[in-house]
Amino acid sequence: MSIVTDSARAAKATPIVVVHISNFDAFLAHTDARTRSWLAATDFRAKPHAHALLPATEGGIGQVLVTVRDSGDIYALAHLPLALPPGDYTLATHHDSLDDYAAMLGWGLGSYQFSRYKKNVRAPASLVIAASDNAERAEKIIAASTLIRDLVNTPTEDMGPQHLAEIAQSLAKEFGATFREWVGDDLLKHNFPAIHAVGRASHRPPRLIELTWGDEKHPRVAIVGKGVCFDTGGLDIKGADGMRHMKKDMGGGAHALGLARLIMAMKLPIRLHMLVPAVENAISGNAYRPGEIVATRKGIAIEIGNTDAEGRVVLSDALALAAESKPDLIIDFATLTGAARVALGPELPATFVNDDALFGELNAASAATRDPLWRMPLWQPYNDLIKSSIGDIVNTGGPQAGSVTAALFLEHFVPREQKWIHIDLFAWTPKAKPGRPEGGEAQTLRATFAMLEKKYAR
Repeated sequence: MSIVTDSARAAKATPIVVVHISNFDAFLAHTDARTRSWLAATDFRAKPHAHALLPATEGGIGQVLVTVRDSGDIYALAHLPLALPPGDYTLATHHDSLDDYAAMLGWGLGSYQFSRYKKNVRAPASLVIAASDNAERAEKIIAASTLIRDLVNTPTEDMGPQHLAEIAQSLAKEFGATFREWVGDDLLKHNFPAIHAVGRASHRPPRLIELTWGDEKHPRVAIVGKGVCFDTGGLDIKGADGMRHMKKDMGGGAHALGLARLIMAMKLPIRLHMLVPAVENAISGNAYRPGEIVATRKGIAIEIGNTDAEGRVVLSDALALAAESKPDLIIDFATLTGAARVALGPELPATFVNDDALFGELNAASAATRDPLWRMPLWQPYNDLIKSSIGDIVNTGGPQAGSVTAALFLEHFVPREQKWIHIDLFAWTPKAKPGRPEGGEAQTLRATFAMLEKKYAR
């Protein structure tokens, strides 16, 4: 574990001195001549993610100097776990340049390595701290983020629909939740025809995964995640570049599982209802086809304009089920549209909310947790773009406003009075940064949990 709570061990660890860039000249003025000489000889420049190893009088590392620009930056120390020599480090007793919680969270996120198939080059350095509520909170957020990253990074052969179900089942066992799933033709028997239609062509049967937890007297919150474990595009097959990273198309399901884990670990007083429709959008003789009409749990007939717009189809049945119990809130996560990435890039999830006050709560939580998102409009006139001539709605909306028409499609399966948040996220870091290695990424996890915590843990 890269973060260790042990006061006695912390007393022997190498101290990390954190200095704000604006205070660096003052730090130099008050430090000893030997340190000033060393920093000058090594041409140290005070900038974000810069660090220097300061030698001890008897040899070895006496201190680590780190310069930061933002005291709340959760990634300020995220480069250190895999950059410092292995060993124990601790935050210096006197520092006001970095929030302790941000330091712990960044250290944990920066320690992440995906090692299922490839041996790690090295173990991360350890941050040793005293036990605290902040340390426990950071540990649980890191665990949920790690779960999401691991699920998204794992190739489909080892992360198919049945594997997502196994993860949910293990979480249920760990936290005392109830697990249930509908598999294959049972989806038709229990009126989940849209999930079945998309997933029936795979050799691994589609399923709807359900996890329930918490006191039934508490407010009910439904979390839904798109679990398309691989997306070939179906008969409207993707090109090679478009298919390359489609193991991550279950990123919404991974986020639903990660948020559920965090809710249960933190014992949030809600009645949790998590749903993940888990399928592979494959190609075979019984694959669903362009131009077909697909039935849904809610009774809305979907015309298939393109088999590569499958995520909204499988979510339709899950959202309909979630709404039947009249929860206080529904949140869905989905790697739904390329249009959201074109509009906002990989780091800024497109967020649709049907209640202004609710978005205000989410936006405040996003700012407080440094977990970005951006509101997009549920622009009702664009419903004209998803009208079908032979069904109720079509699963494509034309070449423009793709993330908006996808969200409007989903809105048809959410009752008008139901509070609902839809997050169209990338779940991936294309270029490594401190604390964010290339690959699967947890996005809006901290923001959505903080919003739920403030809303319900009063």
